[in-house]
Amino acid sequence: GGEKICVVLPDPVAVTTAAEPIPLHILYEDPALVVLVKPAHLVVHPAPGHYSGTLVNALLHHCQDLSGVGGELRPGIVHRLDKDTSGVMVATKDDTTHRHLARQFRAHTVQRQYRALVHGLLAEATGTIDQPIGRHPVHRKKMSTTARRNRRAVTRWQVLRRYEEDRLTLVNLNLETGRTHQIRVHLAALNCQVVGDPLYGGAGRTKAIADQALRQMVAALRRQFLHAWQLGFEHPNGTRMIFQAELPPELHDILC
Repeated sequence: GGEKICVVLPDPVAVTTAAEPIPLHILYEDPALVVLVKPAHLVVHPAPGHYSGTLVNALLHHCQDLSGVGGELRPGIVHRLDKDTSGVMVATKDDTTHRHLARQFRAHTVQRQYRALVHGLLAEATGTIDQPIGRHPVHRKKMSTTARRNRRAVTRWQVLRRYEEDRLTLVNLNLETGRTHQIRVHLAALNCQVVGDPLYGGAGRTKAIADQALRQMVAALRRQFLHAWQLGFEHPNGTRMIFQAELPPELHDILC
């Protein structure tokens, strides 16, 4: 006892998100929303370490205005993809549309299909992973199926192709819930880590790939082999809409 602790708090800094002319791959757009294909390496919204060069910065430049429900750092953002995951996303331009889509995500009525190449050979043709996910108790950047504080998470998978010699499996995944890192955590729990995933062990298993050329391609990937190829939802006008995005070249070439 008796110690004196002095804490100096810095002055608050105003939070502003600037519009930036970042190219976007637009699939569909109307006055209510915009559907696009997010490339890998693009962060969705500003956060510590990434206050510029994000999808939100690009959308603000493209749309001029977005729904304000997501807050100053996440305007228009109703769902997310990990930085190194590519695929279809939807952003909203007004608060009514934002709330309409948010209700669908909460009710798990949004159709979300992913493609992933994973290490290991899944024995069954289809399956369901129903394991809760929460913050890892030790590694704060990771999520875990063994966390004490968790939320239910459900992922359904279907084998599309097995690469027997290289011990790889191409799978289609359907998300019933949308927890942080859900697919990557669930597949890691099956010891079938996503190829190229540095956080959950996928990058560490590259040496086991038998084909030398394929092994070199995977080692040079610099992202995880995870792509949101289909997104379906109900538009505020009542129309059911489904959008798809083909695998980007760096993933497609690995399968050829």
